[in-house]
Amino acid sequence: MSSDQLTHLGEPEWRDRQRRHGDRVAPWVAPRRERRSAGRTHPVDDFLFDYYPYSIGRLTAWHPGHGTVLLGDVREFLALPDYGALDDGATTDIERLRPRRQRLDLAARLLERTAGRDGNFGCLGMHEWAMVYRLEPGAVRHAAYPLRLDPAEIVDVVDEIGLRCTHIDAYRFFTPAAAPLNAQVPTRTTQHEWEQPGCLHANMDLYKYAMWFQPFVPSELIADCFELAREAREVDMRAAPYDLESLGYEPIRMETVDGRAEYIRRQRLIAASADGLRRHLREWLGRLGADLSVSA
Repeated sequence: MSSDQLTHLGEPEWRDRQRRHGDRVAPWVAPRRERRSAGRTHPVDDFLFDYYPYSIGRLTAWHPGHGTVLLGDVREFLALPDYGALDDGATTDIERLRPRRQRLDLAARLLERTAGRDGNFGCLGMHEWAMVYRLEPGAVRHAAYPLRLDPAEIVDVVDEIGLRCTHIDAYRFFTPAAAPLNAQVPTRTTQHEWEQPGCLHANMDLYKYAMWFQPFVPSELIADCFELAREAREVDMRAAPYDLESLGYEPIRMETVDGRAEYIRRQRLIAASADGLRRHLREWLGRLGADLSVSA
């Protein structure tokens, strides 16, 4: 990227953005810290911290994204490995991203393929049900919370609705009895062939793909993806067979016609929000790929 294409941020402006980012993520990370100190867990809010391997510190850190020069006292950024010094400030060094080029191409392909498909809204959230299908109650993943239905009723619901999961990272947690019932067999190798924009977990993964390229992707976009993932996880678990009313989550009763309609409605809202974020992230990754090619 040539110098005339760089954006320059004075210290008052970037410190204000840094502060606003910290204020935004604080309500998400403070309860997590409190629970960890107390040795408590939360089946909804802890998921994004436990499943995705990114620390609280990485989420709270603010970066402007590649192509921006920070002016003023930038020692905190120059202490980071992905930044380099310019005469007038600090900016990300695109060469530091080169070892991640293969991952960049993978993410760009997944996002492009996903965006190019119609959303599938017929899975009806059965992936969480498939994770407890024909399991003894004590063997379920969230054993601290009771199931709303007895095991036989869960089997009946799954058998009635069927399993049509397209996401490898949900499918791989299916019980041995449930996995053969799925309409397809998603794998890591074929993920780009199955990923589709109606999938709650594919939309949660926008956070993962954005984090892959921190600090070259702006933290505001990462926070947008995290916020959407929180919304998707809430729907995910409200539609699960667990009883989480003690935590304030009213169930979406997938065993009923009304519950299924409510799930699809919420699934479509999340997919619509994810479309914009996916497009924005694709643009950023395309820009990073182009700058890497120019600097080669």
